[in-house]
Amino acid sequence: MSRYLIVVDMQNDFITGALGSSEAQAIVPNVVEKVKNFGGRVVFTRDSHGSDYMDTEEGRNLPVMHCVEGTHGWEICDELKQYAGVVLNKPSFGARRLGEILAAAEYSEHIEEITFVGLCTDICVISNAMLVKAFVPESKIIVDASCCAGVSPESHKTALEAMKACQIEIINE
Repeated sequence: MSRYLIVVDMQNDFITGALGSSEAQAIVPNVVEKVKNFGGRVVFTRDSHGSDYMDTEEGRNLPVMHCVEGTHGWEICDELKQYAGVVLNKPSFGARRLGEILAAAEYSEHIEEITFVGLCTDICVISNAMLVKAFVPESKIIVDASCCAGVSPESHKTALEAMKACQIEIINE
């Protein structure tokens, strides 16, 4: 049996950059502690866009340039960079490759639980938690709310409630 911690998009642009917020900044120490003390495998996702971002579906709906590959905003924040051994770049909210990797791991060993932390609760955290739930439906999926922040406090709470309704366990550690 194994455990995974998925650290979603803890990038400069989501913390202090183009889409940053005080709520995102506030969770960084919690996420660092979670990663440092986690007894299992840790995987990071990284929102990754090109210079054509504004011409994409996401760019038309969220017209704020962010996480352009190779920029400072795209990088994992300094506090977590040293722990980011496995990093999956993703061009959209959900990381399909993450689901595929976990499904393959589940085939060879039972994944007891998969915990999600990161940004933004109401966009990429919920997207990836739901995606992984579809790929490994018999694994316990957990979201640590103390290590997540949304676009707003209200949308963070709404996303947590939606995930809870989909049998994702919400904790506050």
